[in-house]
Amino acid sequence: MKGSRRIRPSTIINYTSLRVLLKGFSEKKKFPLRIMVLKNVRSGREYKAEKKYCRSFYLQFTNYLFYDRKCFDNYVGSNIKVLRVFFNYLVYERELNIGLFYKKFDVLLEEIEIIVLLQSQLQFLITNKEFEASLPDKLKKVKDFFVFGCTVALRISDLMALTKANLEIVSDKYYLRTSSKKTETFTRVLLPPYVVEILKKYAGHKKILPRITKAQLNVKIKELIELANWNEERIVIRHRRGEPIEIYKNEKNKTPYRFCDLISSHTMRRTAITTLLCLNVPENVVRKISGHAPNSKEFYKYVELSQKYMDGEIEKAHKELIGEKSPLIVV
Repeated sequence: MKGSRRIRPSTIINYTSLRVLLKGFSEKKKFPLRIMVLKNVRSGREYKAEKKYCRSFYLQFTNYLFYDRKCFDNYVGSNIKVLRVFFNYLVYERELNIGLFYKKFDVLLEEIEIIVLLQSQLQFLITNKEFEASLPDKLKKVKDFFVFGCTVALRISDLMALTKANLEIVSDKYYLRTSSKKTETFTRVLLPPYVVEILKKYAGHKKILPRITKAQLNVKIKELIELANWNEERIVIRHRRGEPIEIYKNEKNKTPYRFCDLISSHTMRRTAITTLLCLNVPENVVRKISGHAPNSKEFYKYVELSQKYMDGEIEKAHKELIGEKSPLIVV
């Protein structure tokens, strides 16, 4: 339990993954892992030795992640963050005097491009019946799932868990009632007619959406977007210790990523949030739907992205007004 809340399974997975990384690091680098309980003295040989050990551990462990495992800043930073949480627990919950050296463990961050569908692309998937008819049955179900996710802004874990109990029908209007597993935020959202039509297709199922694993969904979504012919090449930049590095779909052949390669189950929620903001739905309403806190840095990224898209559309309109041709806007 964390306070009065039970630790989520996803959090336990993070701790388990970190344990595997630490074990691999210790074995490969012959670096002994230890936690020393210190005497109540902030000086002396023991204190200085532990301070030196922690500094060495942080440097060698992060080097192992960056250069042996070829990880990037976000992944390394997220694991260091989990490690710091664990040490906080030892100090403040278990009241062990292990020193505060871990507070010097930097949590690295990087700005990763948010990949979303444009409004025109989402509209194509919703309305183009000819494209839908051309799809095999499996991809038709994937398209339904994807369109639903791009509309309701739920996390993938919450989407997978939806059942008929989450539906409420009032005066022929359909509402989706959910409580986020991650934030325990309750939402009640009116569903548009095209989503209601999707739900009616699977009315005989226990779950309100087609059954598919997350791994299968990620593979099939890429196939769907590729068949929609959204295959333009994209430059992908990641960072290692703050250094920008261009990465490729095939590093050996320097094959670049395409737009369809970068689409995943996370794209649904990001597209839904960005689309609602672009359609001038107030930020507080979108946050209520998505379950973000009012001061969420993550949510602000969507605000910036939607503003970038709207600015581009307005600029295009201004150029058309005076007879200039406008370049294709890519978000």
